[in-house]
Amino acid sequence: MNEQSRAGMLSIFIAYLIWGIFPIYWKMIEHVAAYEILANRIIWSFVFVVIFILLTRNIRKVRTAVLSLIEKPKQAIVLTAASLLISCNWFLYIWAVIHDRVIETSLGYYINPLMSVLLGVFILKESLSRAQVFSVILAAAGVLVLTVSYGQLPWVSLGLAVTFALYGLMKKTIQLEAASGLMLETLIVTPAAVLFLIYLSSKEQLALFSVSTATDLLLIAGGAVTALPLLLFAEGAPKIPLSMIGILQYITPTMTLFLGLFAYHEPFSSVQLLAFAFIWTALIVFTLSQTKWFQKKQSFIERH
Repeated sequence: MNEQSRAGMLSIFIAYLIWGIFPIYWKMIEHVAAYEILANRIIWSFVFVVIFILLTRNIRKVRTAVLSLIEKPKQAIVLTAASLLISCNWFLYIWAVIHDRVIETSLGYYINPLMSVLLGVFILKESLSRAQVFSVILAAAGVLVLTVSYGQLPWVSLGLAVTFALYGLMKKTIQLEAASGLMLETLIVTPAAVLFLIYLSSKEQLALFSVSTATDLLLIAGGAVTALPLLLFAEGAPKIPLSMIGILQYITPTMTLFLGLFAYHEPFSSVQLLAFAFIWTALIVFTLSQTKWFQKKQSFIERH
């Protein structure tokens, strides 16, 4: 592994670590309503990325991105949809964390890669190998176990997986530079977020600048906490193989699961363990199916 690859891996690793400890951050402001946390997260993410772009003198890239969207209105529509999807994803995640459903968020991000596979099949008409079909069936079995246990679909987990997978699909079709893309995504929803905070202030229900200095700092810093791992990921992803990213991505839900179990002592029944076992097995099969070794073995078997 050369120096560039090591730097890329470090960037990706730090990004996943930051995402993994997100529950700790949002738990520190659980006294604030989820919708106000979301509004602040959107606004301050936009502010942070604008400052980052100015400091790194990347205004030209933003101009290029804007001109591209003007020339291709369909891409502007897709970007708007992506912005709304990631906002829904952020809200659902924050809501789940502050309502003691951290383990469910973990499950959502374990399922996410497999949800992306299904979107590839149904929307992009991609084909699946036998191993990938088997992994999807195993994951579906895990979700079915939880559905029977809960008496309803695990909507938090599925909601997180679906919104993030759709967001990823839309981002793939637009292919904007990371900082410019995040700035434009947050710009689209920032006016609504600002108006919402003004509304809360008029009703004397605004936590920002009215509860404590610590709360204010955490709400504002949420913008940097949101943007930093995304920028690190964008920096590191081109420098390492996709298969390596596929393995490292499980750092985040694993850390989140451990936080839910050992830091916040959320209940974890034997039925949940069974469901997770199905999904972990599915992920192992799916991850192995992406390796060159497995693909060579499968090709050899099919020829004979």
